[in-house]
Amino acid sequence: MTRLLIECTYVFEHPETNSGIQRVVRNVIRELPAANGAVECIPVAMLGGKLYRVLSLKPLPTRRWNLMGLRVRLEQIANVFWLRHRTLERRKPFADSYIARRLLYIACRLTAFAFLSIPLRLCNRLVNVDEIPQRCVPLQHQPGDQLVLLDSSWHADFFPLAERLKRDGVGIVSVIYDLIPLTHPQFCDAGLVRVFNHWFDWIARTADGYIAISATIRDQVREEMLRRVGRQQVAQRWFDYFHLGSELDQCSENARINPDLAQLFKGQAAVFLMVSTIEPRKNHGFLIDAFERVWASGSQARLCIAGRIGWKCEALIERIRRHPELNRRLFMFNSLDDNSLEYAYSKATALVFPSYVEGFGLPLVEAMQRGLPAMGSDIPVFREIGGEFMAYFDLHDPQSLADLVIQQETSGVFPAARHVDEWRWLGWREASTQLVERIVFHRNHAPAVMETHDADSP
Repeated sequence: MTRLLIECTYVFEHPETNSGIQRVVRNVIRELPAANGAVECIPVAMLGGKLYRVLSLKPLPTRRWNLMGLRVRLEQIANVFWLRHRTLERRKPFADSYIARRLLYIACRLTAFAFLSIPLRLCNRLVNVDEIPQRCVPLQHQPGDQLVLLDSSWHADFFPLAERLKRDGVGIVSVIYDLIPLTHPQFCDAGLVRVFNHWFDWIARTADGYIAISATIRDQVREEMLRRVGRQQVAQRWFDYFHLGSELDQCSENARINPDLAQLFKGQAAVFLMVSTIEPRKNHGFLIDAFERVWASGSQARLCIAGRIGWKCEALIERIRRHPELNRRLFMFNSLDDNSLEYAYSKATALVFPSYVEGFGLPLVEAMQRGLPAMGSDIPVFREIGGEFMAYFDLHDPQSLADLVIQQETSGVFPAARHVDEWRWLGWREASTQLVERIVFHRNHAPAVMETHDADSP
């Protein structure tokens, strides 16, 4: 029997986090096929140089306080705190004086250390001691096992353990979400670019196979591998892809819809929804430019931006918060839960996704599977995912998006796309099964067969 050890270390240690990759990992783990005579799927975490079988990705219930929830909340507060610091730096008197900026930085560092860093360190220590061992048990690896690096492993410290497993006969498969820090470093933090580049060097040397979340990314990975290790080494590896699912798994029957969000959808005005972390490559500035043209034409259409605040977006956030249409025709929500997001998908007029570059585009399938039309930038991966069911616009021309919005609002007919009710997409169970089947196929075939099989694998 082949054992697939599905690595989910980061999500195991951060069960409250619910961004893109974490959502994928949690859903794939939840829907892993049951063991049969041919394959067994085992969720694993790699902690402190040891391998553990994961029993639960959910945090343990606590009687007095939820340490995992507190840690996530402190991390969110820290992000907002430093965002406000960078906003202040650009205002007088700090913008005009190095000494003033330096004093501001020192004051912020001391404040963050006392009220954020120390509590975070205490939370990490208590969580690691009290919760983690109770949610997993030690696991002994076996020759022939396949370690599937499903989680975001570029920040991980388990590389020595993975290399030891490989020396003991364990195969290594790397799931690739995108290569954006390599192909578009201008959109990423410099530290992430360095870490990601080091990680890719490591998986290029270490992994036996690579499975991406789209054919577009699979082809990029192969090209990057050719550049780094050469054709002979690439011929000894396999490359494939699987597509992601579409359900929102953290909806609860008893959860309340955000009241401000519910108020937004009252009335007759069309509401265009953008769901994404706020960061440079998502192109929110372009989106606002386009809607300013829509509003200048007299339209009452509303733009709803939903997503947590990310990195390198201080100027954008300040622009939104100072915008004259804020809370009139422009709205921003930074902490919607899945229930509120499901509600937004069900009530919006269309999803708008103007991203420069993506590995997949999960909000597209989440929206379209619920019958919500989607407008996306004309990039290859969106063409792969959306096909003829989406409307596309030139991401360098805000007027091209403005024209689509006005056409949709005035005619009620979605422009230049097949009716979204004909759309059918994978659920997470099918996605998880597809991932497992493709890895097992490549596990059981010689490299020469793998090289020619790729996209046609089961």
